Amino acid sequence: MRVISGKAGGLRLESVKGQAVRPTADRIKESLFNIIRPIVCDAHVLDLFAGTGALGIEALSRGAQFVTFIDRNRECVSVVKSNLQHTGFAEQAEVYLSNFEDGLRRIAGMKRKYDLVFLDPPYGKGFEYKAVELLIYFNLIRTDGIIVIENEQKDILPETLNCLKRVDERGYGRTALNFYRKIKE
Repeated sequence: MRVISGKAGGLRLESVKGQAVRPTADRIKESLFNIIRPIVCDAHVLDLFAGTGALGIEALSRGAQFVTFIDRNRECVSVVKSNLQHTGFAEQAEVYLSNFEDGLRRIAGMKRKYDLVFLDPPYGKGFEYKAVELLIYFNLIRTDGIIVIENEQKDILPETLNCLKRVDERGYGRTALNFYRKIKE
């Protein structure tokens, strides 16, 4: 696993041992960032269910201004912090050890707003629906902000989620990427 492009392009990232984390494959990550390229530069990004932090770090490498990482696994949080130090992006990030509900509640209290959100929850548990509900409830997404949900291809997501409209979807073997845009309220 590596940073594909940008300031830290080519640097290898530390992984989490075992089956607790399912990192986004490099080819999927490259396709994802080709699609969202116009909005990454200077963006405020939330990497929810961060795992190793690879998506958020890729965004920083490609010009994102700031990334918030949230994961409930202590080893994942340690790996994210290590990867941020290794890539030189620690000053442009905050990392929280928390389940997604409490993490979203915490950043809502700080009045954060995000241009781009990565949701890569464990497959088949429905966490993406609850996470989107809380993101909207706490008003954490800027108008026209994008949420990218990585899910299992067989789990078809709806055309709209709350005030989000799907603007693109891509399939990569077992994995699907769904791109939702927050529409004006």
